[in-house]
Amino acid sequence: MTGTHLIRAAVERAPWMSGRLAYLVGCESPSSEPGALARCAQLLDEIGTEVFGRPAEMITLNDHPCVLWRGAGPSQVLVLGHFDTVWPLGTLAEWPYTVENGIASGPGVFDMKAGIVQALAAASLLDDHGDVTLLLTSDEEIGSAASRDLIEREARHAAAVLVCEPSADGGAVKIARKGVGSYRLDIHGRAAHAGLEPHLGINAGLELAHQVLALTGLADPAQGTTVTPTVLAAMTTANTVPEHATAVVDTRAWTTAELERVGREIRQLTPHLPGAVVEVSGHINRYPLEESAATELLVLAQDAATDIGLAPPQGVRSGGGSDGNLTAALGVPTLDGLGAVGGHPHARSEHTDVQAMPARAALLAALITRIRKNSGMLARGRRST
Repeated sequence: MTGTHLIRAAVERAPWMSGRLAYLVGCESPSSEPGALARCAQLLDEIGTEVFGRPAEMITLNDHPCVLWRGAGPSQVLVLGHFDTVWPLGTLAEWPYTVENGIASGPGVFDMKAGIVQALAAASLLDDHGDVTLLLTSDEEIGSAASRDLIEREARHAAAVLVCEPSADGGAVKIARKGVGSYRLDIHGRAAHAGLEPHLGINAGLELAHQVLALTGLADPAQGTTVTPTVLAAMTTANTVPEHATAVVDTRAWTTAELERVGREIRQLTPHLPGAVVEVSGHINRYPLEESAATELLVLAQDAATDIGLAPPQGVRSGGGSDGNLTAALGVPTLDGLGAVGGHPHARSEHTDVQAMPARAALLAALITRIRKNSGMLARGRRST
């Protein structure tokens, strides 16, 4: 199915997409609620069975269910998404799913349940989806620790990975994402009475302040590298010199070299106060999705859009990470942000343009068709892992 026929078929599926989106948003799925995740996984299995004609392979990893329809063939395409959300159970009672003037609102509607519905609709638009693998995980919002090996295993078999995370402004796709490092500083001092003998103590809170200032000095604004202390704590009792303090640090960079440079320098931090001890733990969680991983796929996406009469999507960079970082780091061509058009993920103003969903589903289907025709080119440009 090509050209205007593809768009027309996608528009005909608009009621199906709208209905399935309502079901999915109505099934709450916080990342750390195994029961809720299992219910949502079952619903996805039911919806996906309508499309693929067979039930999903259900894989549970450390209480996190993954829903997988595995394709086959040398030009296999991995379509990747997640159904966990940042919203706690009970959010739906105070913020129910609604659609007003074509704009859907509700917890997880943009990040990324509308993208999942579009991916399923795109598979249904293909004359043959036998070489399409659809993997939906449930721990992306908390770092993908459980699903990472599964994601990487499926990506290694793929000619390309298409990530249905939310689009950028105006429906732009994401051709680069910052890598993410997460670290923790444990600072050990010595307790003492704050009034009687403060001089006998080693103030872990004061050492924490020095370390926070040192951490911020590791950032490089010119390169877009950020080093952000996020969770800070130092206390014993109100009249005691604190003997322990902690800092959680979020680091982000556009390049692997920068991300590794920051990690090295964090591990080389030394105490400022005599007698204090600073212990550093943590690691790089996701390497960057660098533009080289997405360049060829962006061209194919723009050509695919032209094929079906849509405006070619722009490619932009995003400071947030996704599971696309994991697949790009393997050297697999990866294009992100192919999901819903909308805005404000993780905010109460999160929303999706329901009227744009058919066109986005058609674009994804047309892109998969283009990848099939150009799998040899993608293979030649694939970086070794």
